[in-house]
Amino acid sequence: MVDVRFPPVTVKSRVHTEQVIMPDDDTCYRALQGKDARFDGWFFTAVRTTGIYCRPSCPATPLRRNVTFYPSAAAAQRAGYRACKRCRPDASPGSPEWDVRGDLAGRALRLIADGVVDRDGVPGLARRLGYSERQLNRTLLAEVGAGPIALARAQRAQTARILLETTHLPAADVAFAAGFSSVRQFNDTVSAVFATTPTALRSARRGSATGEPGTIALRLPYRAPMDLGATLEYLSARAIPGVEAFENGRYSRVIDAPHGPALITLPVGVGVAGAVPCQVRLSDQRDLVAVVARVRRLLDLDADPQAVDAALSADPALAPLIGKRPGLRAPGAVDGFEMAVRAVIGQQVSVAGARTVLGRLARDHGRVAFADEPWRVFPDAATMAAIDPASLPMPRARGRTVIALAGLLDGDGVSLDPGADRDAARKALIALPGIGAWTADYVRMRALSDPDVLLTGDLGIIKAAAGLGVDLSCWRPDWAPWRSYASHHLWAALH
Repeated sequence: MVDVRFPPVTVKSRVHTEQVIMPDDDTCYRALQGKDARFDGWFFTAVRTTGIYCRPSCPATPLRRNVTFYPSAAAAQRAGYRACKRCRPDASPGSPEWDVRGDLAGRALRLIADGVVDRDGVPGLARRLGYSERQLNRTLLAEVGAGPIALARAQRAQTARILLETTHLPAADVAFAAGFSSVRQFNDTVSAVFATTPTALRSARRGSATGEPGTIALRLPYRAPMDLGATLEYLSARAIPGVEAFENGRYSRVIDAPHGPALITLPVGVGVAGAVPCQVRLSDQRDLVAVVARVRRLLDLDADPQAVDAALSADPALAPLIGKRPGLRAPGAVDGFEMAVRAVIGQQVSVAGARTVLGRLARDHGRVAFADEPWRVFPDAATMAAIDPASLPMPRARGRTVIALAGLLDGDGVSLDPGADRDAARKALIALPGIGAWTADYVRMRALSDPDVLLTGDLGIIKAAAGLGVDLSCWRPDWAPWRSYASHHLWAALH
């Protein structure tokens, strides 16, 4: 493998404000020569002589003079290139830079991944972000080479290909599950992006549909290394009864998708290298894109673990921790309000105690997810805002904080969705009585997937840092922009 330096990862953090950029062309070509899978999803290689675009690790090595590099699959498609049938660039893990960035482009791409364009169109996306459609389109064209419509189209094409190749869903069902508005649009897009037909893609089925009846079996790609067991152990320790469960080596949970409840199941120790097996049960097939995006955030599947580990290992105090748990992820959340309530209730109580209270909230105020089954949907902000705080199973002051939080998020001003402004959301949370820095930062780390949060006030992290002789008084700017991962390594060190 050719030795290639990672792209410069500089992001907005509490210490500095810079911007992530795509690697320069020379670096891109060296990565291509080395078949360096670390760069898959960072950029895409378009070959002018063949009219196809590839991931950097594609076995083919085109001549330097024949290639152009694009920051997104959508940009390559917009330029008229079709996806390589050999390396399947559309199935690459997402670029990690968009989860790092808190600017307009990063916020917009996270919402597009959640299916907002499919549900609300570009006007709805612009409203969620607080920008004009013109400014949004101009920013995305400058940053990723494609506007919101092209980005959503590329995502729909990728989803359709996965479903055609891995499920037995009828083609019409695949079209609507992938987010297309019509079968004709579905056929035209598949032809343009993959230079083939849906029928031909289905005939090249990769494996069989192994999901349980009524479920869709998927493989969610990630960059190695990853210890899925450690991630699911972290989630299972905090599982809300009725909403989540970890049984027989499988983690399951309900997701409140836009059109109805969904149930996802993640088996431990099953599947192929580089992908997490996931079974999805939907109330409405239109929610598949949103559910997959939320599972990816929950498991932090678009992270660049080698870059994170390399940066944190430069600190001699953290190096042994990184060596023990390479690729440790920073789990996110599937719902911002649920995570915020978790943070408030988790203040100064044990993990087990918080689970008990959260389970009672789900039982008493959550909706039944599926008829005649015990699964519950965690109550949303509108439901909680109407509850008398005195009736909640917690101290009165904390109950008032939960209801105030629900009222804040039930309005139009503050959001904890993937497109939220992280700084504005933290400021709004801190302004609520009963929410301090630890709670707001925990929400920022988990609900908003901010990779650069160090919980210096957390008792577990303080204890672990003291045992390692680490000074937390300076917020450790040398760990930026990966301080959320440092937090998780310090927590893990306690065990």
